[in-house]
Amino acid sequence: MTQYAVEKPRAGSWVTLSPRRRGPGEATPPLATAGLGLRPSASTAAIVALVRHAESLAGLRVGRLAAPAFRRNLPALPEAALALGVELVFLDHDALLAVQDRCPTRSEAALRATGIASVAEGCALAMGGALVLPRIVEGGVACAISTETIE
Repeated sequence: MTQYAVEKPRAGSWVTLSPRRRGPGEATPPLATAGLGLRPSASTAAIVALVRHAESLAGLRVGRLAAPAFRRNLPALPEAALALGVELVFLDHDALLAVQDRCPTRSEAALRATGIASVAEGCALAMGGALVLPRIVEGGVACAISTETIE
């Protein structure tokens, strides 16, 4: 058996319906990026729980996790991405520094420990788009959400 999927243009238009649309005039919310800041002791369960909570607060579905490259060795990050069914991206120090002026919150503890005042918001913003949920913190994990604009 062969199954096909096609996109039909809207009547009177050369524009196709986006795969993110339910139908004419019914756009689904854009996929979002969850920027993460976390302690080395953070658990997979804490990451997943906070991302789910952030999704409910923002009214968006997270499509990827963004974390600082200096946390690349933490097994909880790929485990959380797998549990959530999303992509995991690591960002270097320069990418996080480049967006610090757009971050609404600062952590003096994070600044002393990492040289970055806002890790979670920095990770979210470094992936592009606008911040829709400033960082929330629980269980040694900070999460902020950004999203692209869908027209």
